[in-house]
Amino acid sequence: MIEVTNLSKRFGGLVAVDDLSFQVDAGQAVALWGANGAGKTTALRCLLGLIPFSGRVTITGRDVSKQGKAARRQLGFVPQELNFHDDLSVAETLTFYARLKKLPNGSDFSDLLARLELLPHLPKRVHDLSGGLKQRLALALALLADPPLLVLDEPTANLDIRAREDFLALLHELKTGGKTLLFSSHRLEEVTALADRVLLLEAGRLVVDAPPHELAQRLGWSSTLHIYLPEATIDPALAQLTACGLPVSRNGRGVRVQVAPGAKGQVLRVLHDAGIVIDDFSLE
Repeated sequence: MIEVTNLSKRFGGLVAVDDLSFQVDAGQAVALWGANGAGKTTALRCLLGLIPFSGRVTITGRDVSKQGKAARRQLGFVPQELNFHDDLSVAETLTFYARLKKLPNGSDFSDLLARLELLPHLPKRVHDLSGGLKQRLALALALLADPPLLVLDEPTANLDIRAREDFLALLHELKTGGKTLLFSSHRLEEVTALADRVLLLEAGRLVVDAPPHELAQRLGWSSTLHIYLPEATIDPALAQLTACGLPVSRNGRGVRVQVAPGAKGQVLRVLHDAGIVIDDFSLE
């Protein structure tokens, strides 16, 4: 669906994207993940053909540098910063964008709008929509021509937690329905919830390409498990966990254990098997 080969982009002396190569297969959800300034948005702008670049990008076999319009017809784009004509109604906005996309007059979008829960809001001015509804409208516009590919730049960056969860659920539904997704995000929980593969960018370079469940191991992360215990069982818990070779220390009314990815259950199981009651636990 997408093939990126040796993509680089400089702005003067700044290297924003540095020799980036990856591919996205049909039906996959792939995340460009990294801190602000990692090169995610610049990479997407190159992929859309909005800025010149070196290297090669193809979308469904169409070279973005040579067949830009044909390549862009294969995708719908949801930008991070939404720019609508706020004085238009939702219905007028849909009509305007349908004409820009040269869709047939009288095209019926009712199924799409019902799926995105926008039908009751058609008469409203865009100015009067909540942030979550504006994001749904942006998604509707990206899907008007029913493209096989969706490209989204930080799609939930400006949403509150409820609207974010609702929007991610919509994207998951679209993925389940066969859409290919390429999206950028700096939120780890968003990446792990939606992506089949995560491309971690640092200073414009690809440093990790892995499924979400392998990220912690590939990056050498560990977690701290705080286990809260009855006072009388703290010392026995320390002894039991130390005997198992786990790095453990006393922590107020419980113990603190450094755990590797996938080892949290082992710690709790050791204490359970030793008959030690756990009042509560937390993870950081």
